[in-house]
Parts: sequence; C-alpha cells; structure tokens
Amino acid sequence: MSNNVWAVLQLRDGQVSRAALETIAAAQKLAAAIGGQAEAVVLGSGVGAAATSAAGRDLAAVHVADHADLAGYTPGAFIGALAPALRAAQPAFVVFAHTYQTVEYAPRLAHEIGAGLLPQITGFTSDGSDIGALLFARPILGGKLQAKVKVRGEGTVIVSIQSGAFSSDSVATGSAAAPIQPLADLSQIKPEREILGIEEVGGDQIDLTKSEVIVAVGRGIGGADKLGPVEDLAKALGAEIGASRPVIDSGWLPRDRQIGSSGQTVAPKLYVALGISGAIQHLVGMKASTCVVAINKDPGAPIFAVANYGIVADVHEVLPALTAAVKAAKGV
Repeated sequence: MSNNVWAVLQLRDGQVSRAALETIAAAQKLAAAIGGQAEAVVLGSGVGAAATSAAGRDLAAVHVADHADLAGYTPGAFIGALAPALRAAQPAFVVFAHTYQTVEYAPRLAHEIGAGLLPQITGFTSDGSDIGALLFARPILGGKLQAKVKVRGEGTVIVSIQSGAFSSDSVATGSAAAPIQPLADLSQIKPEREILGIEEVGGDQIDLTKSEVIVAVGRGIGGADKLGPVEDLAKALGAEIGASRPVIDSGWLPRDRQIGSSGQTVAPKLYVALGISGAIQHLVGMKASTCVVAINKDPGAPIFAVANYGIVADVHEVLPALTAAVKAAKGV
C-alpha cells in the first residue's frame, strides 16, 4: 500500500466545483500528514477541461476516466471505473465530498475493494507521521455530538468530507502542471440503470452552498413582517438570505432557505446571524463559515461561541445602522 491520497472530484456541469477543490484540499492535507502525495481523479465524458483545471493544483497526477457511460452519474459506472484503479494503486486514502451522490456509491465502492469507510469527517489531527497517528472528527446523532475516530488495521480507507470542513481557498497550486493520465482499465464500467432524463426539483430554489455571503435569520427576528430590514442588509451586502429551522417551520421563509442538519450545509466567506440562538442543529450547517457575525440580545446564546464578531443588542436596533454603514463603505 502506498502513502498517496486520491481525491475523487465531483464536477458541477463538467467543471471543477468548490466541493471538488475542498476534496483536493483535504487530500493535500492528509498526504502531508502521512508523508505521501495527493492525486486527483476526474470521472465523466468530455472532461478534458476539468482535468486540465485540476492539474494546476499541487498534485502528483490527475487520473482521468473519460467514457460515454460516465456522462451521467450511475453508481455502477463510477464504481466500475474506480475499483480496478484503486486495487492497482492501493492509496492510503480515497477522499470524496460528502454529497447525496457519494453517500450512495462510496459505501458500495468500499465493499467492492475491501476498503475501510470513514464518512463525513470535519477534520483531523495527527501526533505522528503514520496513519495510526491520525485522529478524525465526525458528527454523530444529527450533529449533537462529535466522535473522535482512529483507523485500525491496514488497507485503503475511503473518506468523505463535510461541506466546508476544508476550505477551497487553502488548495495549494503546483509549480508545474500535474501529469494527466488515463485510467487504464475501463472494462468494468456498467451503468446498471438507464437515465431517462434529469429534472431539477424546485429549479427556482436557492442553492445556498454557492453563496459567498449569507444573512441568516432566526426566531428572534420576530416574524415575517419584520424581514424588510433584513432584505435591505442582504441587498447592501450582495447576500442571500438563509434561516434557522424555527423560521421555516413558522412559514416566514420557504424551505429552501433552511440552514442546518436538516437543511443546507453552507460555508460562505461571511455569515451574518440575526436573532439566531445557535442550536447545535443549526451550527452543524454553518460553522465552516470563514467569518461569522452574530447579533443577539442574549449574551449567553450559543451562536457567540462560534462567532468571530458578536453584538449583544436588539437586532432591530442594529440592522438599520449596520445597513447604512455597509452602504457608506461601498459608496452607495
């Protein structure tokens, strides 16, 4: 078994997405911890541009499976492309983004190649230079607790990483483009299902995972009729509006705005929390934000434990002044 770490990149519309960059960042960090090198894998059809983009990062190689049956995701095809290559290379870790897609096929892939499975990690520490020295963290019980996990035994371990746990901005670039190599054996690709079409469920819904700035509201905002100043601040910041579950359950905002363990997991550069107390279920969905600004009149609110900046005050008193300050800073 090698000490190398493979990052399997989940593309978005054929392009290297933020989730893919986070996967590379995790693979680079893991490889450095165990004295190996990070490599990437790109699956799809007509993915030359994505492979070239990935090759600009600090990687030992970019492995490409370019096949017509990989044009759309099916678990059998993806497993068929990856399994022979992983058996041959025997990397120490194979890293995936933790998505609905990988939740379906990563466990099957682990079973297929006899690998260990460590899902939804949020980070790791190391007190040595071997795999046994790594201590991984992952949420359990809906994010209410954090488990600390060590890998036992030998062989490849498949790991999935929670969105935002490893910053896409931390990806190291290489001094020269990584070599792009086709996966040698694609004979086992079997789609297993016929794709009749792809339909966006609620195509007009908001994907908050793409947002770099989010203004989120909690029950402390007071009601749907109090959202006007929130919308003004969001417009001034160029932000999307998110919410905690009580806001959604009360019908103040639509379901696609929910952030938390039962909603979307986000990692914006700026997260402004307005009237959000910070229940663990909500924190799970936003704690990977780069900068958190919290406004709450309760000084003991848990949200302040994860905030970079905290304002203990009535949110309705602060909002107009904050919006005015943002507009003044932007000269509008």
